[in-house]
Amino acid sequence: MRPRGGQILFEGQDITAEPAYLRARRGISLVPEGRRILPDLTVEENLRLGIYPRRDGGDADAGLDRAYTLFPPLRHRARQRGKTLSGGEQQMLAIARALMGRPRLLLLDEVSLGLMPTLVEQTFQTIRELHRQGATILLVEQNARMALSVATRGYVLETGTITLSGSAAELAANPNVKRAYLGG
Repeated sequence: MRPRGGQILFEGQDITAEPAYLRARRGISLVPEGRRILPDLTVEENLRLGIYPRRDGGDADAGLDRAYTLFPPLRHRARQRGKTLSGGEQQMLAIARALMGRPRLLLLDEVSLGLMPTLVEQTFQTIRELHRQGATILLVEQNARMALSVATRGYVLETGTITLSGSAAELAANPNVKRAYLGG
């Protein structure tokens, strides 16, 4: 979608009008809401597609090893078609595919949507680990409690407008945020 106003700056450069493939080459990867894996491709084929944005061609085998280390269930399903995976496994696959391109910025959109609570916790553990490893992550998430547990900084959006911002700790302690988003 084309922006209706404003600018998108990445590493000091205006990328507002750039097509998605050029943004991907810059090192921006997206895990979209609803996962959007390719259902008729195998897990490994889906993962290998994630390496294409890299300018250097990348080392697919090293990327696969990293994906399988972060998400061990995928290793055992490498030859399985994406459509046969559970929702949690599809989410793992979507994140792993985005990581194959070794992004400088990882965009995560509603990663907990439709997942069982245990899988939500596992997914957020992976996000914590990626952050610990130095990944820059922009997370859009309705599960405010989980989002603030992994965030450094947060923004509260209401109908597309930023109404609050601050450190994750500040937002978690804010009485308005507690009442509206954290159930307290």
